[in-house]
Amino acid sequence: MKASSLLKPAALAVLGALLAAGGYYAGSRQHAEPATGSSRTNAPHAASGAKIDPKTGRKVLYWHDPMVPGQQFDKPGKSPFMDMALVPVYADDAPEDGGVKVSPTMQQNLGIRFATVRRAEVGNAISVVGSTQLDESLAEVVQSRVAGYIERLHARTPMQRIQRGAPVATLFVPDWLAPQEEYLALKRAGDTELADAARQRMRALSIPESVMAQLDKTGQPQRQLTLFSPVSGVLTELPLRDGAMVTPGMTIAKVSGLGRLWLLAEVPETLVPLLQPGMKASAQFAGRPGRRYTGVVRDILPQVSTATRTVQARLELDNRDGSLTPGLLMQVQLTEAATLSRLLVPAEAVIHTGRRSVVLVVGEKNRIRPVTVSAGREHGDDTEILDGLSEGQRVVVSGQFLIDSEASLKSALTKFADAPAPPAAPAASAASAPAPLHHATGKIEQVTADALTLAHDPVPELKWGAMTMDFAKPRPDAFQQFRRGDRVRFSFRETDDGYLLESVEPAAGSAK
Repeated sequence: MKASSLLKPAALAVLGALLAAGGYYAGSRQHAEPATGSSRTNAPHAASGAKIDPKTGRKVLYWHDPMVPGQQFDKPGKSPFMDMALVPVYADDAPEDGGVKVSPTMQQNLGIRFATVRRAEVGNAISVVGSTQLDESLAEVVQSRVAGYIERLHARTPMQRIQRGAPVATLFVPDWLAPQEEYLALKRAGDTELADAARQRMRALSIPESVMAQLDKTGQPQRQLTLFSPVSGVLTELPLRDGAMVTPGMTIAKVSGLGRLWLLAEVPETLVPLLQPGMKASAQFAGRPGRRYTGVVRDILPQVSTATRTVQARLELDNRDGSLTPGLLMQVQLTEAATLSRLLVPAEAVIHTGRRSVVLVVGEKNRIRPVTVSAGREHGDDTEILDGLSEGQRVVVSGQFLIDSEASLKSALTKFADAPAPPAAPAASAASAPAPLHHATGKIEQVTADALTLAHDPVPELKWGAMTMDFAKPRPDAFQQFRRGDRVRFSFRETDDGYLLESVEPAAGSAK
């Protein structure tokens, strides 16, 4: 009994030791011999050392799935994420400055476009909205200079259009009767001197010459006075009605002209320093999209709206054709007369992250790196660059976020946000070896002076499917014997600027 009880603990100890040894051996085998295509998340590029691709002879840093660029693999194989082979990342494709190299194939697939940083003479331009209003400097009032009553009101409603010289109101003036009768009596008595004195008294009572002329003509006292519109426009004020009593100086109507309108442009307070009287203005509204109205800034009103935080700039617009009416909402472009030389890039090339502005700059061999810039004002479709770029540099205009996804540029943007631009690499002392020659067949879709557009069959050696793409011609007069629709066999090489045709010949069995 005692012997058996002692053997049981000993057997358990031996069994535990064997299990531990087996686990250690399996773990050491797993670390020493990783399976083909095993994942290495966030591993450094140099962790496994560069390998040589037997097909190309180039050094390989690691393999990855382009759809999941953050996952790196030590060996080639099939992607665990997609039904495709892993793609090698070569050492000579990894820029030292943290950017990426975009091959012509990637440029075509991602639809990447480039532009050149240029310098141009432009003036400050401000794009705002504004509304039209009546020009108060053209307004005229119709007033009574005598006491009386409105016997007839010819204009009946406010905002009614009225022409110059049209009657507005007819007044009955009882105070005019006695002076007129006195004048007629003296005239009949032949007392010329007293008649002239009576006529002077009528002028002092504001009796118009036209009324006195009618008095001499008819010999009857004139009891009515008709007031006429001094200008053509609209009745903006008409406060009285028939039978109302009027006193000297009372406004019977107000007429505003429409031959010229004010346009009040709402300018944000941050842009007020750019405003100045005399700036040229161009405006248009949705009702007439093909027409632009021009004018100049007349006044800058000294008041900031507390609701919109804007300052109003008053413009004058010619409206003699009557195409504009008060209250229209218009898009306004204000431009300085003087221009300055400014560094410009397309506005879509600038990525605003909130804390800084970034532009993707294209260097030698299509290597792209992020550069932090100081962006100024926008001038139409362009953005002014105050610091960070120089004239003649190439920048990425479209496809920035696709490049970011392809090459994990988010880390590059963070790492190199404030780093100075690296010095330009020295020119190569010897010409590099030419790229390998590839062959394919296809149909010519378009012929231009610079390229042939070919709908080609699959190219297995490049892992291309059938597609339509441009192939550059070595010179403008090359391959002139071919036309659209011809079936051809062609050879080409990959260059930094795209794919260059080496030869083109009729395909077997074609009529050409």
